[in-house]
Amino acid sequence: MDNKLYTIGVDVGSSNIKMVLLNYSENPVIIDKDSEKIRKRNPEMVANLLIDHLLEKNNLNIKDIAYIASTGEGEMLTRKRGHFYSMTTHARGGIYFSPGAKTVVDLGALYVRAIKVDDFGKVIDYKMTGQCASGSGQFIENISRYLGLAIEEVGETSLKSTKPELPSGICAVLAETDVINMVSRGISTPDIIKGIHLSIANKVVKLLTSVRAESPVTLTGGMAMNIGMVQAINELAELGKLNLTITSNPDAVYAGALGAAIWGGFRHLKLSSK
Repeated sequence: MDNKLYTIGVDVGSSNIKMVLLNYSENPVIIDKDSEKIRKRNPEMVANLLIDHLLEKNNLNIKDIAYIASTGEGEMLTRKRGHFYSMTTHARGGIYFSPGAKTVVDLGALYVRAIKVDDFGKVIDYKMTGQCASGSGQFIENISRYLGLAIEEVGETSLKSTKPELPSGICAVLAETDVINMVSRGISTPDIIKGIHLSIANKVVKLLTSVRAESPVTLTGGMAMNIGMVQAINELAELGKLNLTITSNPDAVYAGALGAAIWGGFRHLKLSSK
């Protein structure tokens, strides 16, 4: 073991577990990261397999890890030392990926949150969508599956749209019915997907307006990896004259796990100093 302070952040989502191994310091450094689909398995078992794999890859032992921090639905993990609310972890992870960001938007599988943060990634204010799935990443997954697209293809497909068709339904059930009708009317797949993106982007822009978002804005979560989604949000923000710079990071899906690892290191040092 060396003198580095290693922490692990574990973000347990509805369908995936994301994990970050961090060298915690005043300027934290990501050592490694990994993710795994849960696929109806016990989430704790999947998380433990992922932790062991990460340690083995980096020639570390569990005793070398100062703090394992969970977030999301990870409170049940027995190997964790502490749990952090996902809003605080996404806020901190977002600031790491985009230093200077004033607003973090967590584009999650089940909901969307617009979070105003200070320079240290602490939450100042937030607004979030309701529980309707039509504004979530899970909704896009469901629609992409129906259209025969892999989730990785959705963003590029959206960019090919020339005449987007927006669903009229407010809830997921009605919106999915709309999509079925669009297919029967011969609407192209890119136009359907772009319409779905614009529908969700409209909810994001409303949240940004409601929370009085400040620029720059950084996107986190699984949907932040979708270039079609990022473009749709920027298009509607520009149309609404929000005057915001909105960006994403290639590792944005790890923001929650990263934030947990950072807060875990911070808490470890606080506890050690008592």
